[in-house]
Amino acid sequence: MEGILIIDKPAGITSHDVVARVRRILQTKRVGHTGTLDPFATGVMVILIGQATRLAQFLDKDEKEYEALVRFGFETDTGDLTGQMQNAECRMQNEEIGKLLAATNWDEIFAGFRGQIEQTPPMYSAKKVDGKKLYEHAHKGETIERKSVTITIYELELFGDLHQTDLGLENWDLGLKVTCSAGTYIRTLAEDIGRKVGVGAHLAELRRTRAGKFGIEQSITLENLEQIDDKQTALIPMEEAVSHLEAFTLNADRVGKTKSGMSTRVFEPQFSAGQPIQMIDEDGTLIAIGAYDETENSVRPKVVLV
Repeated sequence: MEGILIIDKPAGITSHDVVARVRRILQTKRVGHTGTLDPFATGVMVILIGQATRLAQFLDKDEKEYEALVRFGFETDTGDLTGQMQNAECRMQNEEIGKLLAATNWDEIFAGFRGQIEQTPPMYSAKKVDGKKLYEHAHKGETIERKSVTITIYELELFGDLHQTDLGLENWDLGLKVTCSAGTYIRTLAEDIGRKVGVGAHLAELRRTRAGKFGIEQSITLENLEQIDDKQTALIPMEEAVSHLEAFTLNADRVGKTKSGMSTRVFEPQFSAGQPIQMIDEDGTLIAIGAYDETENSVRPKVVLV
């Protein structure tokens, strides 16, 4: 069994839990994914099955789309609803918060976050610094210096109206729609927006609606996957993982040589140096993913699919 499975991850379990359940449901060990979601988050997880796991490197840098709920009133140590309240000095009276937020020009605020921006990874994240994950330091109460990274916010818009929560607290919620580059921390974005407005904020809900070309409309729940008799019907052909790459058609006599790792000369140069390329046979079957070698004017297979 091989292909791509789009799971609608439920809240309350880790991405590792999702992979483990898919392994059990499909009765196969060769299962991977292209990007984690925090336990409280829901939505699109791209799961790769069988040989498709070898194509993860061509998917993990895809842009992502989210629906997020930002809660104004206070920050937390994790940047989301699972953490402990902090920066209490940022809190205001409920009436003051409501007036400030209602008077905020959101398009003006968001304009400062659209495009390429610098973002500091949160302490509660799996990003490694000197070989150790940041959350390992955070669990010990340690805060270490982190270098900012460049990310891109392609779209940042309101998603719903500003409204007061029903939690009995001095909190207000605002929905956002975010399209961003891989590696963007929506928790950090929520905090930074709050600081720009002048009110402590954290991420209350997060739903990933798209990862690259794969959207929530293509997803299936773990429960529904269990109930399908023919599990293969739930999988998307693995060729879809790399359909965005340019294709190079091999003559029949080059297919076997490509599977053996041999390069194939390009007689009419059309690629850029190092460009990843689909190597397909005359029937359109994906044989390998190659890279263009400018010095030899050839395509050399990097990932061969048997």
